[in-house]
Amino acid sequence: MIFIVKPASALNGKIQLPASKSYSIRSFIIAACGGYSTIMNPSNCEDARVSIRVARLLGAQVKRTQKNEAVRWEVVAHKYPPRISKINVKESGTVLRFLLPILILHQKKSVIDGEGTLRARPNVFLTTTLRRLGIDIRGKGKQERVPIHMNGGSFKGGNIVTDGSLSSQFISGLLITCPQLMRDSHLLLKGRKLVSIDYITMTCQILNKCGIKFEKRGLRDFRIKGNQRFKGLKKFMVPSDYGLAAFPMAAAILSKSDVTLTGCLNDELIQADGHIIPLLKKMGVNIHKTSKSIRIKGPHALRGGNFSLKNCPDLVPVMSILALFAKGRTRLYDISHVRSKESDRISDLRRELLKVGAKISEKKDSLTIEPRSKYKTDCLLDPHKDHRLAMAFCVLGSKLGARVKDIECTRKSYPDFVRDFKSIGILGSQKIHF
Repeated sequence: MIFIVKPASALNGKIQLPASKSYSIRSFIIAACGGYSTIMNPSNCEDARVSIRVARLLGAQVKRTQKNEAVRWEVVAHKYPPRISKINVKESGTVLRFLLPILILHQKKSVIDGEGTLRARPNVFLTTTLRRLGIDIRGKGKQERVPIHMNGGSFKGGNIVTDGSLSSQFISGLLITCPQLMRDSHLLLKGRKLVSIDYITMTCQILNKCGIKFEKRGLRDFRIKGNQRFKGLKKFMVPSDYGLAAFPMAAAILSKSDVTLTGCLNDELIQADGHIIPLLKKMGVNIHKTSKSIRIKGPHALRGGNFSLKNCPDLVPVMSILALFAKGRTRLYDISHVRSKESDRISDLRRELLKVGAKISEKKDSLTIEPRSKYKTDCLLDPHKDHRLAMAFCVLGSKLGARVKDIECTRKSYPDFVRDFKSIGILGSQKIHF
C-alpha cells in the first residue's frame, strides 16, 4: 500500500501516544519467567503480540481484560507445560534474541523461525556465545540467521563472555536467563564500543521489579546469582513510547503547528529514545513537557550539529529528516549498528533521501547531511519494509509531499500511525500498488 502524503499548511490537535514497544515486550517475556503480573495498557503492535504468544508457549497463562479504555493483561507464569518445539517470532528481533538463551532452561530440541526483515538480521554473536557454553545451536549461514535450530545441551552458570558491539538484545536475553540457572553467572561484555546501553538498563529495571538481584560493576561486568525466583510484576503500567512520539513531534517542528501528545511519560523508567528530548533542544526546539504530555508549537528554526546516536539508534531516521531543514551541517555518528536493523538504516536511508535531492554522505558509522534550499516534491520513497523509515518519510511528506511505499509495515510498532497523523491535519490517502 502506498501512502500519499500532502504538504501540511498547519497541524493542530492531540494524539494519545502508543505504549512503549520495548517495555511491552520485556514485561511479557519476563512475566512468563515467574510469579503473577498485571501489565497495564501495553502496546498492541505486531512485535508486542508476538511476545504475548511466546509467553504462552513458555507455559504462562495470559488473559486480557478491559474496563472502559484501560486494558489489562494478567500473566500467571508456569501455569501450563511449555510448548517450544517450533516457534515463529515473525519479525521481532527483540523476542528472538530474548528467547534463544531462555530455551537453555528447557533443554529440548526446538526451531525458532521468523519472517520478513528478520530473515536478514544477524545472530552470530549470540549463537557463538551459546555454543561456547555447551549449547548445540546453529543458524542459517555465516551470520546465523533464522531459522535457528537448538538441539539441546546444558549450561548451569559460570563465566559468560559476549560481544556487546552489535546489539544490546543479546545481553538482555542473557540477563533474563542467568538468574534462572543453577549456579551464579559472571557476564562480561567485550567489543570496542558497547551500543544501546539504555536498552540494557530497561531490562534491568523490569528484572528489579520482579525481585531479581544482580551486581553491576561498570558497563561491562554483571554478577548474577543463580536459582532466583521471579516474583512477577504485580501492577506494571507500560510507559508511552518516546521513539514513536518523535515522528509527530518532528512533523510539528517543521510546520506551523500546535500539537499535544498525551500519555504516560514516566521518566523513572529509562527509555533509549528518551534522548529525543535533549537532542531536539540541542537543535533549538522549544518543548513543553510534563509527566502526562508533550506540547510543541511550530515551526522551529533548527540548528545542525554533531550528534552521537550510539545509545538511541532508532532515532537515526527521524533525525535525518530534521537535518534536511536545519541551518548548517548535521553529522549523526556512532551508528554502524543500525545497518543490522530491519533495513540498512544508513545506506537505504541515504539512497531514498537522494531521490528528493538531499546532499547526504555516508561512512561506516555515520551520516552527514548538508541542508539545501530546495528539494524535489512528491517522490516515491521506499522504506525497505522498515517501519521507522516509513514513518520518517511520512514526516518528510508533510513538508514536501511524498508517496511512501509499504505503509503497512508501520504496524510493527505503531498500528495507528496513519490515523494519528491524519488526526493532527496531515492530509494523506492510500492506494494499492503492485
